[in-house]
Amino acid sequence: MNQRTSQWKFYLAAFAALIILGSLIYTNYLSSQLAEQEKRTAKLFADTWKIINDAPPDADLTYELNIIQSIKNIPFIVLDENGEINNFQNLNESKVDDARYLQKQLTSMKRAKDPIEQVLPTGTYYYYYKDSFLLKLLELFPIVQILVIGLFLATAYYLFSQARKAEQNQVWVGMSKETAHQLGTPLSALLAWVEYLKTTDDATVQTALPEIEKDLSRLELITDRFSKIGATPKLESHNLTEVVEDSVNYMRRRSSKQVTFTTNHDVEEVPVNIYPPLFNWVLENLMKNALDAMDGQGSITIHSHSDHRHHILDVSDTGKGISARNKNIVFRPGYSTKKRGWGLGLSLSKRIVEEYHHGRIYVKSSDRGKGTTFRILLDKA
Repeated sequence: MNQRTSQWKFYLAAFAALIILGSLIYTNYLSSQLAEQEKRTAKLFADTWKIINDAPPDADLTYELNIIQSIKNIPFIVLDENGEINNFQNLNESKVDDARYLQKQLTSMKRAKDPIEQVLPTGTYYYYYKDSFLLKLLELFPIVQILVIGLFLATAYYLFSQARKAEQNQVWVGMSKETAHQLGTPLSALLAWVEYLKTTDDATVQTALPEIEKDLSRLELITDRFSKIGATPKLESHNLTEVVEDSVNYMRRRSSKQVTFTTNHDVEEVPVNIYPPLFNWVLENLMKNALDAMDGQGSITIHSHSDHRHHILDVSDTGKGISARNKNIVFRPGYSTKKRGWGLGLSLSKRIVEEYHHGRIYVKSSDRGKGTTFRILLDKA
């Protein structure tokens, strides 16, 4: 799935890059052609005025005047040899009486193009001009197109991600519901057998019953956890400190004596809205990953504290650590460094924290050979 997703992203990005590159090349070609045409038009404008000024008083200048009038897209300002404005054309008619407007346009033209110089009997004249509005639009077109393509890509990626997320949700929910269903039948039978065994007088059976009941209670908790995946669990206020201690005590009893569990709580009473069966699952997943990373020996520390917005849990270990390139993918379904397992623990933990408890979980820090710290943020109740 991840490989196909990466290929899809690559092909989409390559396709977009080809469109943008082709557009830039073609637009640049059109811009250069239009700029060259406008340069010739500006030269024609200056030459036509030279003809008009050089013509005798009785000459028919209808053709030349038609040429001047037909040039409507390129703004011109004509200066005499003293630097005074002698003429102008194709400027904003409502502002041409404003000397500041004319000076601003002239400054813009001087920056944009070299003037066309014409020597007339009455003196030397300089024809300043700048790109037409059409040429400016054409030059801006690649930027607009890039923005449009970027918006399209962002929309396509969002829709694809949502579709993939919905598909993953269906898999999660279907698998969880089926697991809960499959566990439910033998669990009910085992509970019935326990009730039956309670009626016997066998001392060995009576000794074993408490442990059997503990394991059945654990199976009931697991079944309840799976049944809540896909549903909306009811969040209620609980003391986060007690929830953490319960999870740590459970893992401590089932771990090697060479592993040290330590909890540090800045405050003993931390009310937070959670669903304990699912939230304990998150803590157990983090501690199980820590145990695997430490190969059965080391220390696990859980530190709870708060800031102005969140209750914070830091789960730290002294294991192998996570490489920098893997920090952003540890929560993806299927990611695992173990030969056994499906790589769903951290992905499930992220779902429980972020979708069900509206919090956040991430790798706060990790150093190869020194250990890793996962951080959980929960909104204050």
